Amino acid sequence: MLLVHADQVVPLSAFKRELWRERPPATGLRTLQTYILNCRKTLSQLTGCPSSQVAREILVTGAGGYGMKSTHIRLDWLEFQRIRNLGTRALERGETQAGIALLDDALELWRGDALVDTPAGPVLDSKRRFFEESRLDAIAIRAEAQIKAGLHQRAITQLAAVTTMHPLHEGLHAQYVRALALVGRRAEALEVLRALRTRLVSEIGIEPGTPLKDLQLAILSSEPSAV
Repeated sequence: MLLVHADQVVPLSAFKRELWRERPPATGLRTLQTYILNCRKTLSQLTGCPSSQVAREILVTGAGGYGMKSTHIRLDWLEFQRIRNLGTRALERGETQAGIALLDDALELWRGDALVDTPAGPVLDSKRRFFEESRLDAIAIRAEAQIKAGLHQRAITQLAAVTTMHPLHEGLHAQYVRALALVGRRAEALEVLRALRTRLVSEIGIEPGTPLKDLQLAILSSEPSAV
């Protein structure tokens, strides 16, 4: 809770909701204070700083809660956001190769799903979804840049993997299909679209959106400019 809300004061109510949902025990506040004390002791042991310094500079008490300062720690998710932002700004300036390289660096920080080994309540679960959406957004931005730069095979390789992991994500499938079509693999592109439609209809009862339908028509009519 502290690390995923770095540099913010996490309210006591958020800790209680995460730990005990809607039924915190009568001793909840005292238990939470004990947890914070134990965290400070652990941080003191790890850093060699006295507990009093940890309380002042690292795990601090704020108005109505506690917060973790990022000044003395390195967090993968903060580093991911920093490099991702550098990459998107490079792309906006027209520095395509540099932007793609930075997004590659940001995405290489991922070693699996966010918080995969952490028991998650409602607050952490919302953060987990935020991290995953940030990752998928970075993948989509990189793929678009690769397609525009003519790096279709690189986009295909990366999108083949991510669409397998996210079999209902229409946006990433659209990029995958475009990249396949642009290298002349139209039959494969149409098969990806067919398989996606089958999953969407059978699993959640919806048809593919208009962009995917338009993409299918463009491929069938052999209109590269529309792809």
